[in-house]
Amino acid sequence: MSADPFEDRVLRPTPADAGASRDDSGEAESREPVRSISRREALKTVGAAGAAAMVPASLAPGRAEPPTPSGMGTEVASAPPGSAAAAPAPLVNLTAAETEILAAMVDRLIPTDELGPGALDAGVLTYIDRALGESDPEAVDAYRAGLAALDRYSRYSRDGAFVDLEGRDQDSVLIDVQTGAATGAGVGFQGSSAAFFNLVKGHVWQGMFGDPRYGANLGFAGWDLIRYPGARLRVTDDEQRELERGELPPVRRSAYEFGLFRSGRGG
Repeated sequence: MSADPFEDRVLRPTPADAGASRDDSGEAESREPVRSISRREALKTVGAAGAAAMVPASLAPGRAEPPTPSGMGTEVASAPPGSAAAAPAPLVNLTAAETEILAAMVDRLIPTDELGPGALDAGVLTYIDRALGESDPEAVDAYRAGLAALDRYSRYSRDGAFVDLEGRDQDSVLIDVQTGAATGAGVGFQGSSAAFFNLVKGHVWQGMFGDPRYGANLGFAGWDLIRYPGARLRVTDDEQRELERGELPPVRRSAYEFGLFRSGRGG
């Protein structure tokens, strides 16, 4: 399995259904579509240790409840591309159109399915907005430029706005962006498209699997998804054996609820 969960999820072509895209000359070229695998398989590489380590350096954990911008809920309903569901409310740092493109991208990275809530329902957009608000202005500019370039590339190579494509076609576009292959006349990624993909994916993974104190992982959806046992100050021998048998009840509380973390002590 690849070290990249998104790559494992989508980079599996099915020969039976060939699609088409354009090369840089504008001519149609054959493209094998992608086949999604289960989200559980895709996220195995995150693991419990990865979840515990996802503490975003750019965000200060000083607030017990991260701010929710006026008029924006903390949960965004996930819906299939092209559905009649209402678009997500604009974020503080992005326009409504930019937010809609970002929401579609985030939804393909970790979708809601039979295993539970995906990144949108877990509040990852709120986390990203907060991260952008507390980052250098260059980060907001990178998002805006990257989202515009993503949509231009979608229109150029798939004849449609990114938010209007079917899920499999959105995955196909994102593969090109991830691998740096999203090029063409006037697409306009600043540097490599892969850099933009990794910027967004990093924020999605931080929000989905990080401590809820930072504004996402609502209802501990990310920790439930990867069966993270939760933060503990100590683990007894009996608890360790339960963990190894898969029988240890998870602790679902923010690490910042422990006095040790609130006081800033630790080693």
